[in-house]
Amino acid sequence: MSTRPHRHVTTPDGQRLAVYTYGAPDRPTLVLVHGYPDNATVWDALVADLATDHHVVTYDVRGAGRSTAPEDRSGYLLDRLADDLRTVADAVSPDRPVHLVAHDWGSIQGWHAVTEPEHGHRFASFSSVSGPSLDHIGRWTREAPDGVRTVLRQLARSGYIGFFTLPGLPEATWLSGVGGAALAGLERLGGRPRVPARRTTRDYLNGLELYRANMPRRVARPTAVGTTVPVQVLAPTHDAFVVEQLQSDAGRRVADFRFHRFHGGHWSLRSAPEAVARRVRALVGEIEAGAPRAARPATAARVRRRGGAFAGQVAVITGAGSGIGRGLALELAARGARVVAVDIDGPSAERTAELCSRVTPGSGARRVDVTDGPAMEALAAHVRAEYGVPDLVVNNAGVGVAGPFLDATTADLARVVDVNLWGVIHGCRAFAPMMVAAGGGGRIVNTASAAAYMPSRVYGAYSATKAAVLALSRSLRGELAGRGVTVTAVCPGLVDTDIVARARLSGMGEPERTRVRLRRLFRLRGYTPERAARRVLDALAHDPDLVPVTTEAHLGLALSRLSPAALRGYARATPPF
Repeated sequence: MSTRPHRHVTTPDGQRLAVYTYGAPDRPTLVLVHGYPDNATVWDALVADLATDHHVVTYDVRGAGRSTAPEDRSGYLLDRLADDLRTVADAVSPDRPVHLVAHDWGSIQGWHAVTEPEHGHRFASFSSVSGPSLDHIGRWTREAPDGVRTVLRQLARSGYIGFFTLPGLPEATWLSGVGGAALAGLERLGGRPRVPARRTTRDYLNGLELYRANMPRRVARPTAVGTTVPVQVLAPTHDAFVVEQLQSDAGRRVADFRFHRFHGGHWSLRSAPEAVARRVRALVGEIEAGAPRAARPATAARVRRRGGAFAGQVAVITGAGSGIGRGLALELAARGARVVAVDIDGPSAERTAELCSRVTPGSGARRVDVTDGPAMEALAAHVRAEYGVPDLVVNNAGVGVAGPFLDATTADLARVVDVNLWGVIHGCRAFAPMMVAAGGGGRIVNTASAAAYMPSRVYGAYSATKAAVLALSRSLRGELAGRGVTVTAVCPGLVDTDIVARARLSGMGEPERTRVRLRRLFRLRGYTPERAARRVLDALAHDPDLVPVTTEAHLGLALSRLSPAALRGYARATPPF
C-alpha cells in the first residue's frame, strides 16, 4: 500500500475512512470515489491532472485500503455507503457543495447519494464512469426500452455477479490467484493501464460484500429515483461490464443530463485519464461559472422518454438548412444535444439553429461552403473554441444531378463531385483529428445514398459520388476503429426533401416537367426527413457501418448482395418520370 499522507474521518456508525487531499483548498472541491476491487490509488493518474486547478479528495471506501471494515454484511448497504460519502463531503468542504466523480461501485453509491433528498444538496455535480444506479438497472431490465436483445447482452456481461454472491467460492478463487489473473486480462481491454493497480487481498475479499448486501434486494425491488443534481455519464466504448444503453437511459430520470463516450475499457480512468479529466473539468467549470439553468443542456420530456444517448452532446451538421440535415438537427435537439447548424445558405442555417434552441438552448449556426477546405478547417476551429470537441459530426450537405451522363456538363459534374464527395472529405479531415486527440468516443456520420449501390441510367454521376462516400466511410471506419471514433454511412432512399427542386437536370426533355414529376413521386412516397432522422439516430445506438433508411434502400442493399444481375437490369430500365 501507498505511504502517502492521509487522515481518518469517522462515519456515523463508527467506521474510520482514510481520506487523501490534493491541491489548494480554496479551489472547487472534487470528491473521487473508487469501485471494486480498487482503493483510492486507482485515481492517481486522474488526480495528477485535476489537482493542478482543483481541490481533489479521494478516500478508501469502507473495507478497502486503509479504511476500517464493518463486522457484518449490513455495514455494506448502500445507505451506509451514501452516509460515508456525505461524511467525507462535510469534512472536506463543509460550506460548499462538492463535485462528485465516481467509478464502478463508487458510481453505484454515488447514484444512491445524489438521488437521496437528505444528501443531494451536498453535490454540485456528478460525473459517473461505468457505474449505473442499481434501482435504474432493475427498472431498465424490466422495461427493456432498448430491446430485449440489449438486456440479454447486459445480463451476459453481468454474469460474474451471480458468482460473487456464492458463499466461499469467490474468496477461494481470489486467494488462489485465478481471479486476479482474470481481472488483469479484463483491465487490458481498451488499452493497458498506464498506472499499475495497487490492490490488496483485503480489497478483493471485503468488497464482495457490496454485491451480497445490495444486488439482490435493490435490483429485485427497484424504486423510481431521480435527481436535480447535474449529471454527466462517461461511457468507455469497450466496457466489458456495462452496455452503453443502460448508462445513457439514466437520462430519463435526471433533470440535467449529459452523456459522453470515450475510447477505452472499464478501467480507462487509469489508461486514458485525459479523456475523463477533460469532461470533468468542463462540467465543473460550467457549474462553478454559475451558468443559468437555461444556458445548460436540458433534458426535455422527449429526452426522458428516449433516454439520453445524445443529451448534453455537441453535434455539427452540414447541409442543416433543410431536408434531412434540418430533420437531424431538430431530432438531436429534441434528444438534448446542442447543434451547430452549417449550410451554404446562412439564413436557413440560422433558422435551424433557432428552432433547435427552442428545445435545447445553446445551438448555433455558421454559413460555410463545404467545398472550401480552409473554410471547413476554420469551422472546426470555431466549434472547438466555442463548444468544445464535438461528439457527433454529420457530413450531410449534398446536391443532386440527373440525366444521361453523356449529356451532363463539365460544370455540373464538377459541382456534384465537389459538394457530395469533397464536402465529406473536408468534413472528415477537419474534425476527425480533434476527435481522436480528445480521447475518441465520437461519431462521424456521412450521408451517402441508396444510389451508392443501386445504379441507374439517369443519375450516374450522382451515384458515383455517393458510392465514393460509402467506400470512404467504410475505409475510414477501419482506420479509426482502434482510435475510438466510429464512422457510419447513411443511405436514405426516397425521402421527401427539396433536393429534387434544386437538382440539375440534363438531357431529360423538358426539365421543369420532369422536376414536377420527380417531386410528385417523392411526395407520394411520403417518407419525411423527420422520420429519416429518427431512424438514423436510433440506429446509431449500435454503431453500424451502414444505415439504409427507407424500404427501397433496404431492398436495394439486399439485391446488391444477393442478385447483382437484378440491379444491372434496374440500371437499364427507363425511370418512371
